[in-house]
Amino acid sequence: MDASSQILDAVTFDDDGLVPAITQDAMTDKVLMMAYMTEDTLRETLDTGQMVYWSRSRQERWVKGATSGHAQAVEEVRVDCDGDTLLFKVDQTGGACHTGYKSCFYRRADDDRLVADREKVFDPDAVYDDAS
Repeated sequence: MDASSQILDAVTFDDDGLVPAITQDAMTDKVLMMAYMTEDTLRETLDTGQMVYWSRSRQERWVKGATSGHAQAVEEVRVDCDGDTLLFKVDQTGGACHTGYKSCFYRRADDDRLVADREKVFDPDAVYDDAS
C-alpha cells in the first residue's frame, strides 16, 4: 500500500463526500485558510504536491493558484485523531485569501465589530475578474 492510499484510508469524509482541510504556512505556522476536499482532490494533492480543493459554491475542483498564481506547495500532511480534518503545511506563493491578504484570517473581533489587522499582499481586482 502506498503512502497516499494509507492517508486516504485514514480519512473520514462527511455525508457530502467532503473533509475540512486547514492550511498553514510551513515556515510561520500561521493559519492561512480552511477549505474542503473530496477524495479525488485529496488524491490529486497527494500525487502532485500542490493544493487542490473542492469549491462548495461552484461545485467544482479548485487548484489553488490556477487563476491567481498564488499556489500552495505541500510540505507536510497531518490527519487529526478522528480522521475527519486534515492539516496541510504549505509553502505559500503570494496570498492565500482571494481578498488580497496572506491569510483568510485577517480580521480580529474587537468588541462588536471585525477589524482588519493585516495588510493586503496583492490587489484582487488586478488578479480576478470578480473578486468577492
